[in-house]
Amino acid sequence: MFPIDDVTLDYLRLTGRSDAQVALVEAYSKLQSLWHDPSVEPRFSEYLELDLSTVVPSIAGPKRPQDRIELSVAKSAFETALVDYASTDISRVDAALEGSFPASDPAGFTPEDEGTGSELDHRQRSHPPLTASSPVDVTVGDDHFTLDHGAVTIAAITSCTNTSNPSVMLAAGLLARNAAKKGLKAKPWVKTTLAPGSKVVTDYYEKAGLTDDLEALGFFTVGYGCTTCIGNSGPLADEISAAIAEKDLAVTAVLSGNRNFEGRINPDVKMNYLASPPLVIAYALAGSMNFDFETDALGTDTEGNDVYLRDIWPDAAEVQSTIDSSISTDMFDHQYASVFEGDERWRSLPTPDGATFEWDAQSTYVRKPPYFDGMTLETTPVADIVGARVLATLGDSVTTDHISPAGSIKADSPAGRYLTEHGVDRKDFNSYGSRRGNHEVMIRGTFANIRLRNQLLADANDGAGVEGGFTRDFTQADAPQAFIYDASQRYQAAGVPLVIFAGKEYGSGSSRDWAAKGTSLLGVKAVIAESFERIHRSNLIGMGVIPLQFPAGQSAASLGLDGTEVVSISGITALNEGRTPRTVHVTATPSVHSPESKQPIEFDAVVRIDTPGEADYYRNGGILQYVLRSLV
Repeated sequence: MFPIDDVTLDYLRLTGRSDAQVALVEAYSKLQSLWHDPSVEPRFSEYLELDLSTVVPSIAGPKRPQDRIELSVAKSAFETALVDYASTDISRVDAALEGSFPASDPAGFTPEDEGTGSELDHRQRSHPPLTASSPVDVTVGDDHFTLDHGAVTIAAITSCTNTSNPSVMLAAGLLARNAAKKGLKAKPWVKTTLAPGSKVVTDYYEKAGLTDDLEALGFFTVGYGCTTCIGNSGPLADEISAAIAEKDLAVTAVLSGNRNFEGRINPDVKMNYLASPPLVIAYALAGSMNFDFETDALGTDTEGNDVYLRDIWPDAAEVQSTIDSSISTDMFDHQYASVFEGDERWRSLPTPDGATFEWDAQSTYVRKPPYFDGMTLETTPVADIVGARVLATLGDSVTTDHISPAGSIKADSPAGRYLTEHGVDRKDFNSYGSRRGNHEVMIRGTFANIRLRNQLLADANDGAGVEGGFTRDFTQADAPQAFIYDASQRYQAAGVPLVIFAGKEYGSGSSRDWAAKGTSLLGVKAVIAESFERIHRSNLIGMGVIPLQFPAGQSAASLGLDGTEVVSISGITALNEGRTPRTVHVTATPSVHSPESKQPIEFDAVVRIDTPGEADYYRNGGILQYVLRSLV
């Protein structure tokens, strides 16, 4: 679809590849019919047409990367989305929202489904009143401002995805230069960061003379690794954080990464949008998602004239000219010549000898996981699930970030308590993503996303529900609210298996391996959902958790399931006969925690073990056990 051509080879030469490597790429691609010759019309089995005039600037959000929003309607789309995040009732506004998750199962598997009068006047013109508004005045140092729903509190050019593209990176730098010349600045409540994916970016920014312009707007280089996109944005200013909490503001982050799932970016920020690097800078100047770049001014220049985004946006010719004059092969050769050597601290790390890994029992980062504890050479027959309890009842679009968050670790969470008990200071907690080598942390973080909504607790908090990693603990007489991890430990101690009820697109997103590992280690034996994201479905099987699907057109709610039931699943044992059953029978019996009028519910669930290989993994208790037995 995107064949190799001379422009590809030019890029390889520019980025320091050897002549031999470039020649190999050309020879191989021609031999494999992957080379594009403009004089030869390739033959395709299907042709599509694209009207280039329909390709327009877009962003994505506020919680999924596939939810594309055309920039021209971003303001109205924000107001539409705000109804789900602000505590005040909001009138919905029509918006053009698009997107479906490309990695989900095919449709066939899815059932139907500021001070002076002039300044104040300018602020009101730039930020018209929200349909829902909850303004709060904030003072941070010498800055005095008003925060409201939609305020952009984080604007981050991040290391992943598009910082390897000089076009967008230099466009951001040129936009910063043009803005600085006009006297524009990022709004004082916006935390601005620049974290390119390569030191080469720093080199060509320096050569192009753009570093000072970026820093004039607050975009200082903070590092070269994963930052805001993985939750390493760092805290907001205390005064801003307190104001957000006081008014329960739905503030926003705009970042140039590819992950914006709920709870991932910053615990204070409810709405997260993905944008190109230059648009990240534009939103830092605007300071709010309640902003229309076509009609709203970013500010005024030194002569008091309104400045709009179109006035400072660099044209393509200027971007290409800057690329040609500021990027050279020498930059790549220099930065990557010693990329594997590391600094003195890296080179001086003690390295154990021996053929096997030396587990450190005191480590809070890497611990020996329990996947093979009690494993025998022979497989244990697959068993039906009897007397299970529901750990969580979840809605649609529950992502793997909801299941296994990658961001910051709260001090009062089970994972935070574990780290504290092991002598780790709060400032050294790091993140779930950084501690994924410690199963004790990751188990405690499973289903611990601060935005997770477990419908078992929907009636709590005066009907407003509870956000976070909580459930009802049915091992206790009155089934109190408890951390999901704590309840899981009591269920496992009592020998009670667990199940999850979920809606559509269960498991879309990233952080996929631990979303399955953590689910398994919590004692969950089955997930019953309306539909699954294909990779997470397969990963569940790989960890010995059976994925089941509600009957077509049905859901937990339509069947009358509320999560208080005792669940048994029969028919799984057919796998012991070398075949995969098409369906299994689910019986949900009312318990002492169910409403008195509740009746038993029975239905046939579709077994989502889709291939013979997946069936083999499940019979072995998971893919790890299957591989180990195969090796032996």
